[in-house]
Amino acid sequence: MSKKSELDIGGRTLVVSNLDKVLYPEAGFTKAQVIDYYVRIAPVLLPHLKSRPITLKRYPDGVEGFFFYEKQCPSHRPKWVKTARVPSDRRGEINYCVINDLPALVWAANLADLELHTFLHRAPAIEKPLALVFDLDPGPPADIIDCCRVAIDLKKLFEDLNLETIVKSSGSKGLQLYVPLNTATTYEKTKSFAHAVAERMEKQQPDKVVSRMQKSLREGKVLIDWSQNDDHKTTVSVYSLRAKSQPTVSTPLKWDEVTRALKGAPGSDLIFTSDDVLKRVDKLGDLFEPLLKVKQRLPPLKSLA
Repeated sequence: MSKKSELDIGGRTLVVSNLDKVLYPEAGFTKAQVIDYYVRIAPVLLPHLKSRPITLKRYPDGVEGFFFYEKQCPSHRPKWVKTARVPSDRRGEINYCVINDLPALVWAANLADLELHTFLHRAPAIEKPLALVFDLDPGPPADIIDCCRVAIDLKKLFEDLNLETIVKSSGSKGLQLYVPLNTATTYEKTKSFAHAVAERMEKQQPDKVVSRMQKSLREGKVLIDWSQNDDHKTTVSVYSLRAKSQPTVSTPLKWDEVTRALKGAPGSDLIFTSDDVLKRVDKLGDLFEPLLKVKQRLPPLKSLA
């Protein structure tokens, strides 16, 4: 039988269930701890979720059990959980959840939505990306250190274009590099630009980098996944938990941390748990704030020639 409790969150009463259910068996991390993490990280997380349609990735039986992606916001959602309509080639349109406040975040966590996957745009301007993103995914035996090397080279490329970049761990085996824009552009332009960047990097470092998606090409190389720059693609949100053996988090990084990891500094595997991230935020604040505030214009494609 489901054990239910009531929580007063932000002036709303939420019914939550099975708080003692272990969702990360290896770590003994319960649903109550998942909710507690999201409540405590909310001050820096919510600005990154605001008005962004979100795909829920739910693990009702924990990280070792069945999971599913939920794009259509559940019909049983409370009326105060906002939605955003997004066109869909297959279904006409999908009403995605929008997590704009703490009650909505706790509601999602209670559904065992461990991971939060967001678009690069905000509703209702669903055709206007606010950033470029590159997902750096190592093909074994390449690892996160190889991703660090590629990330630093990408950073230099964008510095030459007078563009600021920020970086985060995926919370798994790779890194994600963002170029804040927050100016008028389109997905057609950002996707073409990102593709051209990835191809240029592959041409310059064919033994280390691949820009094509075929798995057969990835062995020992870092895939620069440029395809996330698309109005139908989502990327794991900064500060989201990941469904790994431990409650790791997609964590904002300082560039000097990436450099130290590349040099093999002790303790620099760039994998952080929920407790680690809460301590980092207390000490460092929101290292990903530039994603929301820095305004930069996408250069013309010819700038990459």
